[in-house]
Amino acid sequence: MFNLPNLLTWSRLLAIPLLMAMYSLPIPITTSNIAATAIFAMAAITDWFDGWLARRLGLTSAFGAFLDPVADKLIVCTALVFLVELQRVDSIIAVIIIGREITISALREWMATMGARASVAVNWLGKLKTVSQLIAIPMLLFNDRLFGVIDCHLFGTWLIVLAAVLTVWSMLYYLQRAWPILRAGGGTKL
Repeated sequence: MFNLPNLLTWSRLLAIPLLMAMYSLPIPITTSNIAATAIFAMAAITDWFDGWLARRLGLTSAFGAFLDPVADKLIVCTALVFLVELQRVDSIIAVIIIGREITISALREWMATMGARASVAVNWLGKLKTVSQLIAIPMLLFNDRLFGVIDCHLFGTWLIVLAAVLTVWSMLYYLQRAWPILRAGGGTKL
């Protein structure tokens, strides 16, 4: 339970209150934006690194497989709530992304109880959605010009809209994959 990959995952959970503090404490907004961007970017890096490290060192575990997506979803949802509050992300976009995360997590849990979790395993659409989110959110947290050239708000907005489109597309894909199993008897035990 306490190995390096899992500790990196725990660090993402610990980053959530730090991220919240950046917009809850009386800190100048520019400082909050820079600090929140750094906190989220470090969390995004650990998201990739903990999985790679677990596979590389043979430290994959059921606990890590459970905790990793929970940490990812919690930090993304936290950031989206603050971005909505800061009026940098439209609430519809946040509802689409957060709603999809809840729906697919529940679907995966349900499919696991039916012995068919592999039918809704992560695919390239979900990975592309995650990448676009993990680039868009820090850009929107930063909300300024990077190196005086890159308009982070504009590019972040485009990427978060792309993430929302990919969110719906990947959700439909997972639901389509699960439908035959659910139709064959998954829904009869309500």
